[in-house]
Amino acid sequence: MKSYIQDAVYNFYCSGIYAGKIRFTEHGVMHAGVDVRRRTQMQENRLDPLGKYVLPLSRIAQSLDVYSGAQWNQNEIMLENGDVYQRHITYEAEIEGRKLASQVWALRGGTALDLVTVNGEIIAFVAPNRYGIELIVKEGFEPLTPLAVYAEPLLSKPEYGVNDLGTYLVPMRDGVRLATDVYLPEGIEPGTKLPTIVVRTCYDRNGKKEIFMRWANRGYAVVNQDVRGRADSEGQLVPFYHERDDGYDTIDWIIAQEWSNGKVGMWGASYLGYVVVAAATSGHPNLKAVVDEVNVGSPFTDTARKGGTLCSWPLLSWTLAQSVGTRTDFDIFGGITVNPEAAVDARPIKEIPQQMIGKASGPWELWSRHPEYDEFWKNCTFTERGDQVKVPMYVISGWYDGDSPGVSETWRMLSEHDVPHRKIRLGPWEHGPNRSRDLPGVAFGNDAVVYDYDVSVLRWFDRFLKEIRNGIEEEPRASYYVVGENRWRTSEDWTPAEAVVTPFYLGGEGRANSSLGDGLLLQQPEADSPADTYIYNPADPVADSGEREPENMRKHELRSDILVYTSEPLEDALTVAGELSAVLYAASTGRDTDWVVTLSDVHENGDSIRLSNYIVRAKYRHGLQRPELLVPGQAERYDIFLQNIAHRFAAGHRIRVTVTSSSKFVSFPNTNTGNNPYEDDEPVAVRQTIYHNTEYPSHIKLPVISDL
Repeated sequence: MKSYIQDAVYNFYCSGIYAGKIRFTEHGVMHAGVDVRRRTQMQENRLDPLGKYVLPLSRIAQSLDVYSGAQWNQNEIMLENGDVYQRHITYEAEIEGRKLASQVWALRGGTALDLVTVNGEIIAFVAPNRYGIELIVKEGFEPLTPLAVYAEPLLSKPEYGVNDLGTYLVPMRDGVRLATDVYLPEGIEPGTKLPTIVVRTCYDRNGKKEIFMRWANRGYAVVNQDVRGRADSEGQLVPFYHERDDGYDTIDWIIAQEWSNGKVGMWGASYLGYVVVAAATSGHPNLKAVVDEVNVGSPFTDTARKGGTLCSWPLLSWTLAQSVGTRTDFDIFGGITVNPEAAVDARPIKEIPQQMIGKASGPWELWSRHPEYDEFWKNCTFTERGDQVKVPMYVISGWYDGDSPGVSETWRMLSEHDVPHRKIRLGPWEHGPNRSRDLPGVAFGNDAVVYDYDVSVLRWFDRFLKEIRNGIEEEPRASYYVVGENRWRTSEDWTPAEAVVTPFYLGGEGRANSSLGDGLLLQQPEADSPADTYIYNPADPVADSGEREPENMRKHELRSDILVYTSEPLEDALTVAGELSAVLYAASTGRDTDWVVTLSDVHENGDSIRLSNYIVRAKYRHGLQRPELLVPGQAERYDIFLQNIAHRFAAGHRIRVTVTSSSKFVSFPNTNTGNNPYEDDEPVAVRQTIYHNTEYPSHIKLPVISDL
């Protein structure tokens, strides 16, 4: 029997902009696109299998019978293909004189592909993501779908086509020219001066140009640029180093163009997020709005030298991927063509690129020539220029974003300098946010994936570039999702203004080695609490995932070189939300070493789910600019940043803090000698001591929110 979906005509929308028609036939998926410039309807053709769409149209086509044969009449439905859907939100609208209500169904367990039904039949397929909803819907039923979020009266309307002016080679102050594309709204009144949104990328400006063009549909000029040394730009990539000045010079070029009204905004994520934060620290007066997603932090905070350590796989994979040519090799970046285990185990560290990709890496070589925090690194640290930031900045990240230390660094800078109109949104998201409601071992609510993600970005640009009074700056400064409670909360600040920073102290009888030991987490320090010790051997580092996923640390916590401190079962649920930190009093027999502190939620079955952690190098305990080797055996205080969270510990669960000295997929193991980490190949094992008493009250600081 023919599916009612087959041969039906669907309107296709990308980020609220009409992108043609879709039809599922027995011969394949047919697409009648839209001319990008004139917005005229084109003829139907077979869908380009290389088309850059998020909506998985080919996957939908393979399951038409499954979708159409389902009975959409329960709260949760498992389809024949194994997909599980739950009732989500509803929309009501008048369609052709009839009042109708729709039901949105949220996909569980995978990348979100939501459905919308009316009277038990599917009218729309929805793929929410960071760049905007991609959606197909039966014509006329648009108001009954999440497309309704784009109908906000004050939102810039998609009234224009896109005029691609082509590529310019824009000179920087040192003469290096950067490949720069410009997209203008087609159909705008001649002579109209436009606000501009800039994207500066290391991943080839052509990769997502169709996505960035969508701002031009809504009346913005869009500038899409390769950073120096990447794709078609001149020069050499020196990660982080040139981005502040190149951002400034690019803005100078923009405001001199005849189509510019002098107001410039920037968008960026990951390394591109660092790029926009760096540009903000240039203090350019024409930079009026920034949207910063999951940005990597300054090199000594989050990337090259995380916490002063020498970052291993996250940095190495990215650097190798940038070093094989002028375009990123994503197979290396994804650990496909370079084995992560082999890469992080290779020695000497300075020569890993030659061993893994058969050639030297320019950035890797350069970094190895700067083993300490000197003027080179200082120029890359955006907080060194935080007093120059005046631009309204919208920061977006999540609890499972591996670069959240960079986001925290950014937010601390904005708060320290009281930058007006700063805003932050933190969800249960990974580095690629807003795409799933489930991660291994953790299930969120259906609202963990939001439909207004890119609408909020557009509202930010509308408010500060077009001066549309949409009220976004009057909304609560912080919006965050509490895992475990599984709901969104707001606050007038981040850390939430209502949070009470509460210390939890390490304790025990001196045998906290492993989860089988006697380590305790207490609300008061013990006056007489014997110190704990362990042997840290750089040749046998802890091999946790290195990602910020909700990893179960249970197997790792059986190691004798991990000290484990656990609270009693909680009588009542406890909600923690905000920036975390720890104070550690410790000694080592080495001249230098590392400390890793981890916070976990221990379930009643013994699973220990990691929530937050960080690693620091001992020699930088007094600051990056004051490296000082250890006096073996001497107790020192360490103030340790931990990655932010919003988490509800359930009643009966326990809070756990662990201390160790390695995490090999985060940082190369410290050799404990204090020698140059790029060249040192003679590691030594050391005895580590953690103190916890009233004289040395080691503790973690948790921002607790009352549920009253």
